[in-house]
Amino acid sequence: MSGITFDAGARRRLRAVARAELTLLLRSRSAVFVALLMPAGMVAMSYSATREMDLADTGLTRMEAVLTGGIGIVLMLVVYLGFLPVLVARREERVLKRLRTGELSDLEILAGAALPSVVLALAQCVVLVGTGALLLDVSAPRQPVVLVLGVLLGVVLLAALAAATAGVTRTVDSAQLTGMPLFMVSVVCSGLLVPLEVLPDRLADAFLLLPMTGVVELVSGGWLGGLTAAELGRAVAMALVWTALAGSAVRRWFRWEPRQ
Repeated sequence: MSGITFDAGARRRLRAVARAELTLLLRSRSAVFVALLMPAGMVAMSYSATREMDLADTGLTRMEAVLTGGIGIVLMLVVYLGFLPVLVARREERVLKRLRTGELSDLEILAGAALPSVVLALAQCVVLVGTGALLLDVSAPRQPVVLVLGVLLGVVLLAALAAATAGVTRTVDSAQLTGMPLFMVSVVCSGLLVPLEVLPDRLADAFLLLPMTGVVELVSGGWLGGLTAAELGRAVAMALVWTALAGSAVRRWFRWEPRQ
């Protein structure tokens, strides 16, 4: 794919694509449901799931476990499961093919299409952090730079994974099915619903290799503190490795024209 430059023309083109996608998003009830209501429902489910957990040895309170995992849930639902059907729909409608005939580069097209989902996800993450710090007796983030780094790496990673998954997705109706394996594995095994600290050490160590685990580790460490330099480096490295792999998959398998 061709590169992207952040000059005035690129910013104008990105805004135009993002504005069009936001308009279409707001017209789709199912998309709005995924973007706004499902994250709230999943966070509530996480609160219920932690009721019977013994968190004494984890250093986490119940609300800390829910809110740090909740940020990962928001990113998965809004960026990954929200952006994936958008790409498939625009491909099948031949919108992506038409956009490529204009001034937009390939990366500008993908970035512009992802921007509404990204902005919605970031806004909901801010709400979660603010709600926890102001209303739920959870401490403010102790290492905010690490928290922001984790969220931004998660956004880029999941947008890339959504584009990669779109390459093997035939129809909009099947998008939720093709995206579900990564979503379920991440929710169950990457610390979104169940903190890795409550799992057996060997199992938790294996789950550190999953795509979203590094992001969740950065978010949790940024909010609660306590990450060592080695843990921070490992989490960042895993997120970057998975992002690079997803980008390679996009370059190899992403389709710009309808699948036959």
